[in-house]
Amino acid sequence: MAYTQKELDEINAGLKTAQDAISWASDNLHPRVAKASSFGAEDAAIIHMMVGINPEFRFFTLDTGRLPQETYDIMDMVRKTYNVKIEVLFPDAAEVEEMVRTRGVNLFYDSVENRKLCCQVRKINPINKILKELDGWISGLRRDQTQVRSNARMLEMDEAHGIVKINPIIDWTWEDVWRYIRQHDIPYNSLLDRGYPSIGCQPCTRAVKPGEDIRAGRWWWEQGQHKECGLHIGQEEKVRNVRT
Repeated sequence: MAYTQKELDEINAGLKTAQDAISWASDNLHPRVAKASSFGAEDAAIIHMMVGINPEFRFFTLDTGRLPQETYDIMDMVRKTYNVKIEVLFPDAAEVEEMVRTRGVNLFYDSVENRKLCCQVRKINPINKILKELDGWISGLRRDQTQVRSNARMLEMDEAHGIVKINPIIDWTWEDVWRYIRQHDIPYNSLLDRGYPSIGCQPCTRAVKPGEDIRAGRWWWEQGQHKECGLHIGQEEKVRNVRT
C-alpha cells in the first residue's frame, strides 16, 4: 500500500513510543519492511525491540569492504543472540575496481567529491537495490544527531524510493539509547566503549574527543561539510546539494 505524507502524519499523531512505530510497521508493511543496520548503539536498541515485537522481521547491513573488525564481531553476535538472519549487501565489484583503479584506494581523503563517490559506490548503490524490493525500511535516526536530520519524523515518505521510512527513536536522546541498552543488557559494538559513538567504515571513522559532537569522528578531515553519506538525505536536500 502506498502512503502520502499527509496520511503518515495522521498516523504519526497516534504513535507515542518507539514500540508503537515498530508495531505499526509489523502490522502494515511486513514482510516487505526491513531494518537497515550499521550496528551502532541506536541499532542495538531497535533490533532488541523489533525481535520482541516480531521475530520474523528482516535485517540487512552494508558490507562496504572497509568495515572495522568490531562491526563484524557484533554482527555475528546479534545473529546468534537473537537467532535472526542478517542480509549482507555488497557493492558491485566492477564499480569498486574501476573507482580504485582511477582514483586510488584511499580516494576519500583527497576531496569531498571523491568521498561522496566512494559512499555512492560502496553504500548508496547497494542499498538502492534492496529498497526496490521493500515497502518500508527502519532506520536508527535521531533528530538531534545532525541538522540534516532535525526535521525527520517517526514515519515519513522516502520520496527517492517511494517507500515508507520508519524512524522509531527519532525523539530519543543519546542518553535514552544507553538507558535502554543497559536496562535490557543488550549486546553492542565494542567500539562504543572506546569513544566511537558513530560507527562507519574504518578509515573514515575515528574516536571523538571530549566535548566533541557525537558525529565529529565521521569524515573528520572535512571541515564545514554535512556529516552524511547520502543514505538519510531527503530528496529536497539532494537537489539542493546538486545545485550548490
